[in-house]
Amino acid sequence: MSDNGEVEVENPVSAFSVLPKDVTAEIGSIKLFNKWSYEDVEIRDISLTDYIQIRSPVYISHSAGRYAAKRFRKAQCPIIERLTNSLMMNGRNNGKKLMAIRIVAHAFEIIHIMTDQNPIQIAVDAIVNCGPREDSTRIGSAGTVRRQAVDVSPLRRVNQAIALLTIGAREAAFRNVKSIAECLAEELINAAKGSSNSYAIKKKDELERVAKSNR
Repeated sequence: MSDNGEVEVENPVSAFSVLPKDVTAEIGSIKLFNKWSYEDVEIRDISLTDYIQIRSPVYISHSAGRYAAKRFRKAQCPIIERLTNSLMMNGRNNGKKLMAIRIVAHAFEIIHIMTDQNPIQIAVDAIVNCGPREDSTRIGSAGTVRRQAVDVSPLRRVNQAIALLTIGAREAAFRNVKSIAECLAEELINAAKGSSNSYAIKKKDELERVAKSNR
């Protein structure tokens, strides 16, 4: 016991170590859509590991969490759920989460058929590749406005990457014979490769080019 009366814990235990073994085994066997495992998924950018949430596995990307209630809490939202939520953009799609989940599930099936890889890994790679590392901001009042290059925080990189990926998929599917799921799958695969066929990669390069010219 310390001087101020607080009990000191020498070896704090993790949350999993106090659970029964069969429960921890069950947590390890949780797969997205009961198909895709989280175990071997790797985040290839060390700066984004705290902002791409894949450590707490979920069966479906619908946790009903209140992630907007507090600043930075959305970093704890499962990354596939954030991708799903971002699909619910434009007035006619607002709130249709089950439709968005179905689109993501279908897109993941297509990704697996086309690449023979874990779709969660492809999605994580796409998000890592699409976040701009440098952007430009407006400096000055109404009279003289100039742009100044600034670094981008890890959370904003993830936010922008998800937004660019879903915008690219939505624009590709508009007035097209391809479904939104096919367009999302293509966008994620191209972005994971770093291909310039991806809308998100093109936009990221454009943002970084503008920032470089305003250093």
